[in-house]
Amino acid sequence: MSYLVLARKWRPRSFDTLVGQDHVVRALTHALTTQRLHHAWLFTGTRGVGKTTLSRILAKALNCEKGITATPCGVCQACTEIDEGRFVDYLELDAASNRGVEEMTQLLEQAVYSPGAGRFKVYMIDEVHMLTGHAFNAMLKTLEEPPPHVKFILATTDPQKIPVTVLSRCLQFNLKQMPGEAIVGHLENVLAQEQMPYEVPALRLLGQAAAGSMRDALSLTDQAIAYSAGNLTEEAVRGMLGTIDQRHLVRLLDALQAGHAATVLEIADELATRGLSYRAALADLAVMLSRIAIAQRVSQALDQTDPIAADLSRFAVSMHPDVVQLFYTVAVHSRNELVLAPDEYAGFIMACLRMLALVPRGSSEPEKLVRNEPAPARADDSSVRSASAPAGRVAAVKTSAVPIVNAAPKPVAVKPDVAVSANVEVVLPEPWAAFSAKLPLTGMAQQLARQSECVSIKGRAILLRVSNKALSEGVHAERLRVVLKEFFGQDVQVAFEVGAVQGESAHALDQAEQETRQLDAEASVQVDPFVQALVKDFGAQVVPGSVRPGQSNSI
Repeated sequence: MSYLVLARKWRPRSFDTLVGQDHVVRALTHALTTQRLHHAWLFTGTRGVGKTTLSRILAKALNCEKGITATPCGVCQACTEIDEGRFVDYLELDAASNRGVEEMTQLLEQAVYSPGAGRFKVYMIDEVHMLTGHAFNAMLKTLEEPPPHVKFILATTDPQKIPVTVLSRCLQFNLKQMPGEAIVGHLENVLAQEQMPYEVPALRLLGQAAAGSMRDALSLTDQAIAYSAGNLTEEAVRGMLGTIDQRHLVRLLDALQAGHAATVLEIADELATRGLSYRAALADLAVMLSRIAIAQRVSQALDQTDPIAADLSRFAVSMHPDVVQLFYTVAVHSRNELVLAPDEYAGFIMACLRMLALVPRGSSEPEKLVRNEPAPARADDSSVRSASAPAGRVAAVKTSAVPIVNAAPKPVAVKPDVAVSANVEVVLPEPWAAFSAKLPLTGMAQQLARQSECVSIKGRAILLRVSNKALSEGVHAERLRVVLKEFFGQDVQVAFEVGAVQGESAHALDQAEQETRQLDAEASVQVDPFVQALVKDFGAQVVPGSVRPGQSNSI
């Protein structure tokens, strides 16, 4: 007897053995139990999720010798012949090879005759979206009002290509992709009955590679059994699939976080030696980073049975959330750019080096207060620091924002030379307008700092005035508090009041300076000899606001 592949041997033969489609099974069983039977059903979904299987089970439920039932016996002549594909009143038609109007007309001509052996004639048209427009039109009337003994079951992987006139005549059921845990559970049951040794991590790899298709999972299991000589270990399945060992990715993240470029190159060489795909490595790295980001926000969402759960928890604590997002973005975009690289090795190396370049060493750690750390000497320190700031009153600042590619450099408040003890009075090193313009902020947080003015400072409480209430609310206000807390090295309380800003904000000073430059530019144009000659000889006039500061006045 020839070998029967697992996908066919373990095809479900009743509704209760079907995996992952409970919403469809519930609707069909209720309809069969109450005898409220429609004449046409449409099953949609990707490959290997059970469309043909559901069709055969439904055909058995309609033609079982014990009557119309949601639990066909599976042993009568109708049930066994449908399972074996030789029941005379159950016809599976492949629309990909029978897509013309002639084939459809021939099928409909046979539909008028009574069933020969069963209770109903059941026509199952697979990949129905492949039918031509004329074939769809030919079946519309029969599909809407078929003979009482005819039932239609349509299946497709692309329901968007089916005319709405056909959709409106069918009960449509969308079959979901199989969850990974459902695939693993089904494979465990199959391998247990096959008496085949296995490791659960190996089944997880098969479920992940199947991408939601139970048929693909069983086919890959067949291949893995042959590859591993009947011993489904994680190492054997990884070798067959060419997937990346998660331990390599853990080492890679450790190296990226520590800034060790040499270790990154070693890992890349190891992947090349094993013949693994760098595209798959970047994809798996992106998946791992997404799980780390989820663990940072919802720690209980982490699956503790995962072999690398401890490493994911460690990264969730040690890596800054902004860095996780940046690494994820680089991994996703670099994967798409591999086709443009000279080779995959160079593309993968450049992706890792880009991560190292965008995030300097140390910035991948969570935000911490930096104390007793003198700033490096710079030539422009004297122009940035306020000479009147008392020694011992200002805390060190640590810039925690992640660098942005191609962004203009932002002014950053300079670290003072001397750190202070906690819980001392806050003293600004310079007026708020100049100080706020140098804080390491971006976006709305930067606008909030620049458009506010300092009303008062009492102890560690800073009161700022803004003209727009909405500007003082949201995550940008909290970001400003965090940056000020880092700068002063202690818990700074920042409150806002809404009122008219008296021109003491960085934004107001910038506007005043721009207006002064505008007036100076217009005045210089008015006294220009060439312009005066044009006014005198041709009656020309200078349009207000048309002169831009910095533009050349020569014509």
